[in-house]
Amino acid sequence: MSGMRIVPDYDTCEGIGMCQSMAPDFFELDDDDNLQILDEHPAEEHRTTVAAAVASCPVQALRLEG
Repeated sequence: MSGMRIVPDYDTCEGIGMCQSMAPDFFELDDDDNLQILDEHPAEEHRTTVAAAVASCPVQALRLEG
C-alpha cells in the first residue's frame, strides 16, 4: 500500500467535479453528485495527477496525505 492517501471532506464537497475531470481513475461523482473516492491509496506513480486534481478543487474539499 502506498504512503499517499486521498482525504475527502464530504461536508465541504459541492459535487463540482473538477477532481473527476482531472483524475477519473481516482474520483467519481455518483448520480446525486456525491463524491466517491475510487482508490484512496493511489500508487506513487500517480502522485502528480492526483495532487493536481486535489489542488483543483474550488472549495478545497480534498487533501493529500503522505
